[in-house]
Amino acid sequence: MPVASSRDPNSPTHRVPAKPGREQARLRRGRLDQPKILAKNRKARFDYEIDSTIEAGIVLVGSEFKALREAQASLVDAYARERAGELWLIGAKIHAYSFANVLNHEPERERKLLLHRREITRLARAMQEKGFVLVPLSLYLKQGKVKVELALAKGKRAFEKRARQRAKDAQREIDVATSRRR
Repeated sequence: MPVASSRDPNSPTHRVPAKPGREQARLRRGRLDQPKILAKNRKARFDYEIDSTIEAGIVLVGSEFKALREAQASLVDAYARERAGELWLIGAKIHAYSFANVLNHEPERERKLLLHRREITRLARAMQEKGFVLVPLSLYLKQGKVKVELALAKGKRAFEKRARQRAKDAQREIDVATSRRR
């Protein structure tokens, strides 16, 4: 009796290799690990001195998620606050989704942030005792979920901003002068 080999397509032990799923293919191409930036708060790095950052999930309704996929959001003047043991994002604007009719969301509603209880208490203590503020730096899509990058920051005073701008301008002039010599 002949022995069936695994290469023989008529044998009962022959297995067809499975086609890779969409997620596996994206992982091979390197797209799954890289988050897609949906909105950035560029002004935050200028207005605040950032101490540390943390990633948080956010509770959204369907039309908000679809509007974010179209990059229709603004984080200017947004901040996070602790209320009754929960963290809330206040002042972030997610524009109305054009294809959602009556079921559309309110653009400037408060949105709940998802963090572990220990992280919430640590952040709340830092905001209360040390005078820090929680500012959103960016909204991004990571493995199909919307995440918020929050920064524990202190506000800069006007003279600090001007001094930083002067130093930046001086460095730019130095760079231009050195590039002309070459």
